[in-house]
Amino acid sequence: MSDGGIRLAAVAGRIRNEDIALVRERSSIDEVIGEYLQLRNAGGGNLKGLCPFHDEKSPSFNVTPSRGLWYCFGCSAGGDVIKFVQEIDHLSFGEAVERLAAKAGVQLRYEDGGGYTPRQDGGQRARLLEAHRAAAEYYAEMLASPEGGIGRKFLSERGFEAADAQRYGVGFAPREWEALVRHLRGRGFADRDLIAGGLAKEGRRGPMDRFRGRLIWPIRDLSGDVIGFGARKLYDDDDGPKYLNTPESPIFHKGSVLYGADLAKKEIARRRQAVVVEGYTDVMACHLSGVPTAIATCGTSFGDEHIKILRRLLMDQDEFRGEVIFTFDGDSAGQRAALRAFADEQKFVTQTFVAVQPDGLDPCDLRIRHGEAAVRDLVASRLPLFEFAIRSVIQERDLDTAEGRLAALDAAAPVVASIKDRALRQMYAVSLDRWLGIMDEQFVLSRVRELAARRSQNGRPGRRPGGPGGPGGPGQGTAGPGPRTDAGRPAFDLNDPEVRRERELLKVAVQRPALLGPEFDQVPAAAFIAPPHAAVREVIAGAGGVAVAAGAAQWVALLLERAPNDQVKELITRLGVDPVHSAHESDDRYAGELLARIQERQLTRLINDVKSKLERLNAAEAAEEYNRLFGDLVALEQQRRVMRERGLGAQ
Repeated sequence: MSDGGIRLAAVAGRIRNEDIALVRERSSIDEVIGEYLQLRNAGGGNLKGLCPFHDEKSPSFNVTPSRGLWYCFGCSAGGDVIKFVQEIDHLSFGEAVERLAAKAGVQLRYEDGGGYTPRQDGGQRARLLEAHRAAAEYYAEMLASPEGGIGRKFLSERGFEAADAQRYGVGFAPREWEALVRHLRGRGFADRDLIAGGLAKEGRRGPMDRFRGRLIWPIRDLSGDVIGFGARKLYDDDDGPKYLNTPESPIFHKGSVLYGADLAKKEIARRRQAVVVEGYTDVMACHLSGVPTAIATCGTSFGDEHIKILRRLLMDQDEFRGEVIFTFDGDSAGQRAALRAFADEQKFVTQTFVAVQPDGLDPCDLRIRHGEAAVRDLVASRLPLFEFAIRSVIQERDLDTAEGRLAALDAAAPVVASIKDRALRQMYAVSLDRWLGIMDEQFVLSRVRELAARRSQNGRPGRRPGGPGGPGGPGQGTAGPGPRTDAGRPAFDLNDPEVRRERELLKVAVQRPALLGPEFDQVPAAAFIAPPHAAVREVIAGAGGVAVAAGAAQWVALLLERAPNDQVKELITRLGVDPVHSAHESDDRYAGELLARIQERQLTRLINDVKSKLERLNAAEAAEEYNRLFGDLVALEQQRRVMRERGLGAQ
């Protein structure tokens, strides 16, 4: 691979082989690759992650730090650290070496004729990155200038201090036509690079600044290099768009960059959570409010390339702990954005959610008006994306009439039918019947199945390839099949995080009942999503509850004796031997968190029921009943907050 340095164009000079070797030595391959994807210990000194060069459901991308090599067993790509940077950023060999050298602090020397000299003119990408770094520094300095007062006022009104602006590199572009161009020319940058990078554009008298009189956010790639800018207008007489972004350039491709990901990536990997917001100030507000996993797109809608980036950062595979949470404004535009995201949901393996503030406040405004805790509560109150999409459709109909309920069914059934995973589709069809109040599951299921069959006949598959319920999907061969309905389809999805969580709770109830205590016995069987789990809960109740459990062997024997049939007996046996997947040092803490999450879910159902009743009441005509229900609602909300705090570790 060292030959790559020798083959560089003679005119440009060739990098000395000793310098290339030094760059390799000082560029830790796991740290470099770790800037782009999450790596986990795979044993034997190897690391593993999701390949960035092809779409895959489970990780086949391997890194061996001791040998300085990487290889993907899925697509057969491989090489050393230089080759990785070449492939991931589409660079030549020399440009990749230059980029790594700059980060490692290696002064490169270039062969020119008979001797070696430092190279004055690097590759285009290196020049553009350096120009953007210099531009970011200039904009940040201008924010502190007298003219930048309008920018400081904008930030202050939104609750951001000078230290916050400095942390995110926020700057100000003067209203002059050529302020940045003059500055960068003075630093030795050529006009062609300023134009190529989108920092300037051609005017009648030469290059002029692209951003003028605007607040500036530097946009960085995952490695922390500035590759573009987002600019918000500040002056009323500015007839340009509210937000103006860097155009497509050799280093900036808006469809494949996420604002704030460079700061959030470590927390995204650690928490297995990504919160997708809509703007630069929303990212700042979330981070400052204790939601450090927030990121945003840059002047474009959330798309396939963004999904690939998040999947790599999340290590999105066959586990059930990951979350992608979309936040949208509560208005109709925000709902439309959520429904667009619905189509992308099934490209993730992990769970996707929507968090919408009913009063339409975005995270930035929410922080200003209600404080940082309100931002955290917004994220915590997320709904599964499928549920949000379905409810958004049916809430537009009058559910007090039979005609309205039927119209809502006809509107929502296509949404349910579009869910590729058959088991999940079935579960939401059952939920749809409950939300509509039709009380005829078979009727609703028939309508959904009919539409799903039509979609399948039109060439759209009825299940997610490689996803939950599909061939080679998450959990295959480990979770086992779900119970079958009369149509031969699973009635629930064992890969659903909520189902997996309640199964974990039942494992504790069977194996270590003393960890749960009387609180578990107060959770009704109806609180369990999966019917077999509800059946086991009924057996436990029939045996007197976990509070009466004696020795482990006697307890399991009693449960088996109480089991109504072989299927329930088999499940109790499995729950008795399957290891509890606790990641905590304390088993009782894990048990308490699991129980709190199930209790929170049950409280959410009760809260929704009370809210539904309140919506149907006339406060003036039924004041006593309305006040009683409102009091119940406040009490339930308080209980749910307590349970949510207890259950955070079980996410």
